[in-house]
Amino acid sequence: MSDATQHLIRFMLSDIDGTLLRPDHSLSQANIDAVRRLRDAGIHFSIASSRPPRAMRGQIEALGIDLPTVAFNGANIINPDGSLLKAHRIDPVAARTSLQLFATQPVAIWVFADDQWLLLDPEGDYVEHERNTLGYDFVQVDSFDAYLDRADKIVAASKDFELLKRLEIQLNPLIADTARAARSQSYYLDVNALAANKGMALVTLAKLLGVDLANTAAIGDASNDVAMFHKAGLSIAMGQAETGVKTQANYVTGSNAQDGLATAIERYILPS
Repeated sequence: MSDATQHLIRFMLSDIDGTLLRPDHSLSQANIDAVRRLRDAGIHFSIASSRPPRAMRGQIEALGIDLPTVAFNGANIINPDGSLLKAHRIDPVAARTSLQLFATQPVAIWVFADDQWLLLDPEGDYVEHERNTLGYDFVQVDSFDAYLDRADKIVAASKDFELLKRLEIQLNPLIADTARAARSQSYYLDVNALAANKGMALVTLAKLLGVDLANTAAIGDASNDVAMFHKAGLSIAMGQAETGVKTQANYVTGSNAQDGLATAIERYILPS
């Protein structure tokens, strides 16, 4: 009996960067074809990302996704028509605590609110990278104070990956009651509301689709994907993921440079 037959997957939720997309952020034909075969087999497919909603539109259109999608690590769930289905914003006290800690460290600090990417320093780490990824520009502000009551996501970006690991460990006990910090990439530490995680988003979408969690699959590469691994009936980590992520998944596929998503769909999801 194949893995797909054992699990009878009816819905798959995929991360975007590091999973669906290659390292250069391109969408391969192999992954497009694999997602099409899922749909042909009657298996639902959607995407969950740390990206803002408008930075996901290209992938949604390219894959013909007609289901709700997940942005900001689960802070926003977006209807197919672009309207907001659900929002979980960061508690203002947790937002201020996060920003105050980040301000003591050599990191770039960003806030996503009001459908805008807000920052203090245009010369900070990974600004140009993020601009290319999102496909739109930042808004420079003098202070984040005016946005603390409606922040979807706060990010610390740094070329010092070990620093971000330490900040993740340091920050989480300080905001544990209302928010959580998790790395979406080795160079990004994301802060979201506690209810804003990909695991809860998977639960929400499965319920909308009438699919039992046992019949869901999740695939990703980063620590912010582990929450959906814990909810899905079948979980798959990408080959380039950190060991701590891989150990949380049922299976490990190839890297995103090797179209590991397509391999996982063929090997673990589609019926034989």
